[in-house]
Amino acid sequence: MINVLVVDDDALVRLGLVDLLSTDPELTVVAEASDGLAAVERASLHRVDVALVDVRMPRMDGITATRRLRALPNPPRVITLTTFDLDEYVYDALAAGADGFLLKDTEPREIIRAVHVVADGQGMLHPAAARRLIDRFHRTARPGAPEARSRVAGLTPRETDVLARLAQGDSNAEIAGALGMRESTVKAHVSRILSALGAGNRVQAALLARDAGLGEHD
Repeated sequence: MINVLVVDDDALVRLGLVDLLSTDPELTVVAEASDGLAAVERASLHRVDVALVDVRMPRMDGITATRRLRALPNPPRVITLTTFDLDEYVYDALAAGADGFLLKDTEPREIIRAVHVVADGQGMLHPAAARRLIDRFHRTARPGAPEARSRVAGLTPRETDVLARLAQGDSNAEIAGALGMRESTVKAHVSRILSALGAGNRVQAALLARDAGLGEHD
């Protein structure tokens, strides 16, 4: 069972998400919150596996809430919600530790799939909108490029190959197919990569990889 926290200041949006998630017998909404501050409080009281968090909210925005949620002793994975796929606030949310993001007009079945994917430890960086977002903010200015290249240099050649595919938004299955590996082997590589880079999740690792110049070309 996957425990979900729904966070949005729009009551109708929250109700719609709760109703949608309730159609999947493997998902349980254990709490709701109308702003980031309440989200952190709820997550401290309940075991939450995945939090769906709106970016723009009163009292505490979704970016700050994501950072606070990820800093909890038992941090939930976070999917941020936004109206705009090229919103710089979404980039900030990913950098703060979110495992991905969804547009609010995403197809219902894709929202449910996203919760399962993120709960399984994968990121939602692969949608085209996410790729455009990363490209937009990493092809122009890269203040962290030297440090990123230094950290990536510590990886093995095979780990670098996996990281490059991860930076393109590939899932574990897609990486396995592209590199001729078993999916379990890819998972092991990703785990070692996150540890070596000091990244909280695969999305942060992908952002760092983009800083280092990996994954820019298919």
